[in-house]
Amino acid sequence: MTEETPGFEEKPDVPSGATPDDAESKAAPEEGAAPAGDAHADAGLVAQLDQVRTALNERTADLQRVQAEYQNYRRRVERDRIAVKEIAIANLLTELLPVLDDIGRAREHGELVGGFKSVGESLETVAAKMGLQQFGKEGEPFDPTIHEALMHSYAPDVTETTCVAILQPGYRIGERTIRPARVAVAEPQPGAQTAKAEGAEENTEAGGDDKENGGPEEG
Repeated sequence: MTEETPGFEEKPDVPSGATPDDAESKAAPEEGAAPAGDAHADAGLVAQLDQVRTALNERTADLQRVQAEYQNYRRRVERDRIAVKEIAIANLLTELLPVLDDIGRAREHGELVGGFKSVGESLETVAAKMGLQQFGKEGEPFDPTIHEALMHSYAPDVTETTCVAILQPGYRIGERTIRPARVAVAEPQPGAQTAKAEGAEENTEAGGDDKENGGPEEG
């Protein structure tokens, strides 16, 4: 049997010229050194983050575009709804205009009395609440955009084409005319302005002559 010599321990082989501390430092990995695989992983994460950001920006732009289109759609639907409502009201009130004309004629002739008066005034009130406005007055200048001339004459006391009689009142809803006022118009009498001007000149000259002559002598 081989006897083991006490007091001696086996040690790893150490190259000649090297100390045991060098062997231990080579055997242990260097602390704080990042493996090459970690650098590649970080680069991959950065690339993925850039892709996510790009996708987020694209989705955000798509959402903003859809939201803008929806707002435009809502405004367009609201405009169409208001336009349809105005057209429907205008059509209804246009059909009621002959009835309103009858009520006006009855009032002019003193026939709007009793229950008929109550009904007529209620109908006029409802029409006014729906936006119906009456226009057309005697003496106002003739405007072909809101007046329809049914009768024509000459008058010496007007200086421009004037509405001298309202045959049927006009009606509008807001800025929209649904029926022009039907009127009788009068124009200035041909030659009346010239005669007035000549008469004014003669009066002026006569006054000047009186001044030159010293006026009438005092008795």
